[in-house]
Amino acid sequence: MKEKILIKATDLFLNLGFKSVTMDDLAHAMGISKKTIYSNFENKTKLVEACTMHVFDSVSCGIDEICLLKKNPIEELYEIKRLVMQHLNDEKTSPQYQLQKYYPRIFNTLRNKQFDMMHDCVVNNVKKGIIQGIYRDNLNVEFVARIYFSGITSIKDSRLFPVAKFPVVNLMDNYLEYHLRGIVTPKGREILNNIIKSNQD
Repeated sequence: MKEKILIKATDLFLNLGFKSVTMDDLAHAMGISKKTIYSNFENKTKLVEACTMHVFDSVSCGIDEICLLKKNPIEELYEIKRLVMQHLNDEKTSPQYQLQKYYPRIFNTLRNKQFDMMHDCVVNNVKKGIIQGIYRDNLNVEFVARIYFSGITSIKDSRLFPVAKFPVVNLMDNYLEYHLRGIVTPKGREILNNIIKSNQD
């Protein structure tokens, strides 16, 4: 039952927002009593924390699996983007913003975990790309990793990029292309252009 509550709550939170969904809403959606929820999760904050860590762990495992496939680094980043979008249900609302506003402790814990995971991932990605000749060899790897994280987190701020003007899928694609065009070699640009073209077909 705990797993079922976790899965349903995660779905509702990502689609409607962490603040918007009440324990009553969750109980009603599942056809169970609030008492059943509270017997598994002490309060809503504990449930929100469990859901955010559940999504983080799922995404982290998925990224590890993608990295094991030994794709070229540009393809790897597009695969990771696709995985993240699947797990976040294309973020129909702005769950990150609501999490930051109403659950700042959970948000900060999550942000630190995201940074550690993404930093290592991007550092490895850039180093592989340089070795393979598809990223420029004069890159400051640490700078690229940090500016990538800074950008990917900033575009999730709905105050800067309102969903009505910037649909999430397009925003992620535009950011990834923006990031890659700044670091690729001519060889890498050819790979990038082919990926963009195949995604549009």
